[in-house]
Amino acid sequence: MERKHFELGDIVQMKKQHPCGSNEMEIIRMGMDIRIKCVGCKHSVLIPRAKFEKNMKKVLRSANSAEDSDLQQ
Repeated sequence: MERKHFELGDIVQMKKQHPCGSNEMEIIRMGMDIRIKCVGCKHSVLIPRAKFEKNMKKVLRSANSAEDSDLQQ
């Protein structure tokens, strides 16, 4: 199985939505545990990397693509 690729600052979609109704989360800390912040209500949660990788669906907006577009303008 292929490992999912994500980086600090990415906006990711999770399998289950947050109680506020949003399923978009921003990665704000990476290590053995990953801290994600809800884009809707700004609540942050620290979860183990293995659980995060299991529950992440896909990367919606990459931090690198945002930096690249800023450099081009």
